[in-house]
Amino acid sequence: MRVGDGSAPAGSRQERNTRELAWRIGAGGLLLALAIAASGCAAVKGADNANLILGKQQFVAKCGACHTLARANTKGIVGPNLDAVFKTDLAEGLQRDAVRTVVEGQVQNPNPSGVMPKGLASGATLSDIAAYVAQSVDAPGSDTGLLASAVPTTSAKPAVEKAGKLAFEANPSGQLSYTTNKAEATPGTVTVSMSNMSGVMHNIAIEEGENGATQKRAPIGASSFISKGTATLTVKLKPGKYTFFCQAPGHRAAGMWGTLTVK
Repeated sequence: MRVGDGSAPAGSRQERNTRELAWRIGAGGLLLALAIAASGCAAVKGADNANLILGKQQFVAKCGACHTLARANTKGIVGPNLDAVFKTDLAEGLQRDAVRTVVEGQVQNPNPSGVMPKGLASGATLSDIAAYVAQSVDAPGSDTGLLASAVPTTSAKPAVEKAGKLAFEANPSGQLSYTTNKAEATPGTVTVSMSNMSGVMHNIAIEEGENGATQKRAPIGASSFISKGTATLTVKLKPGKYTFFCQAPGHRAAGMWGTLTVK
């Protein structure tokens, strides 16, 4: 049976559960735009010597923009929440090896109506991604040890305007965030730049008010979208609070925003 063709699964209970889950995922267009992300980090080995650190980094870089996986701290809302998708089946006895099989199958045979092209991950790369998802999905707690530090997190240090220039950086690992969620500037004309090396399409926009994850008014300025490089915009700032955010669908709601204080 090809995933997502609408036919009824058959076989043993474990096989049937696996096929039913794959069928539901395929029908929903679940998984995930993937590409190979190189890394020099030390490995944490999972089943069949899968490299879980590379699996986490690759998942975050290429999947987190669309999907939520709590252990990876990804909050994408464009596609289904992976923890929610597998939760019931795991509670009913689906083995994590079967989750890995489903993930590998979806990458190898993506839904033709979905957004993931075929053939973007294979071999060890696919094994690493699937092993990390299988270990992490709907798992309590947080990653520990080397896995905990495999992906950079947001810094508490604010971006500070200097001589009319204010620089931001998109999270280089692909998380839906900038590397800081706070910024400071003085009143006047400010050139805002955003560097982005993640490979995920982002921009930066500025909106008056401290508005959090919900847009409440038109931005006073917005950069172009880029996946690699630096985008800029120039805005005139008055004293007060502003929100900087990414305008890509779902990114702000997933956490790609911060507060700019002008004084």
